[in-house]
Amino acid sequence: MNIKPSTSLRNEYTQISELARKTGEPIIITNKGEADLVVLSIDAFEEREKMFRHRDKVYEAEIARLNGMPTYTPEQLHAELEALYAAAEK
Repeated sequence: MNIKPSTSLRNEYTQISELARKTGEPIIITNKGEADLVVLSIDAFEEREKMFRHRDKVYEAEIARLNGMPTYTPEQLHAELEALYAAAEK
């Protein structure tokens, strides 16, 4: 993880932007020696958001399972899909 003072954000924006894109890692911007902001490339940000959405879906599925929603094996799903496809072809 990279740490930069706030003055570098103003004076070295291009280099910080390139570093964020190149590494995909967050860059901590400090103000008076204290962490103040985090800079992240848009690609890294979107990947994190996708990961969080995926994690939320997994949590939702686990909560549904724990609350008694039926679960299926891959074989059961395959058989059900085959039946649906066969019915749609008729």
